[in-house]
Amino acid sequence: MLTGFFIMKTTLPKLKKKAQDKFNAWIRNRDRELGCISCGNPIDHAGHYFSSGHYSALTMDEMNVHAQCRRCNLFLHGNLINYRMGLIQRYGEDYVNELEGKSINAVKKWSRQELEEIILRYKIKS
Repeated sequence: MLTGFFIMKTTLPKLKKKAQDKFNAWIRNRDRELGCISCGNPIDHAGHYFSSGHYSALTMDEMNVHAQCRRCNLFLHGNLINYRMGLIQRYGEDYVNELEGKSINAVKKWSRQELEEIILRYKIKS
């Protein structure tokens, strides 16, 4: 286990932000050549199919997060209809059904240990 890897004085919200930043950077790198999941344009953001605010368990789920352009992510609020079509194009209908199944009761309170492990995992994967 990785407990103690970070100074214990780091607050949980700061730790979550660091984990999210590492994860999002990895997503953007993973999808850079594929373009925006919703429109195919060059990417700037990591966008969630199921929002991180309402589906906290899917916040750092690789199936739920894909690179998006600024327009789709910010101005079109994820451009979710095209996001879903992009998921089906890339991975197939079964993938989308599995992801949608994961969204049921997808609320999670992240522990310090989980966040530390995410930070380390995506630091190593980068």
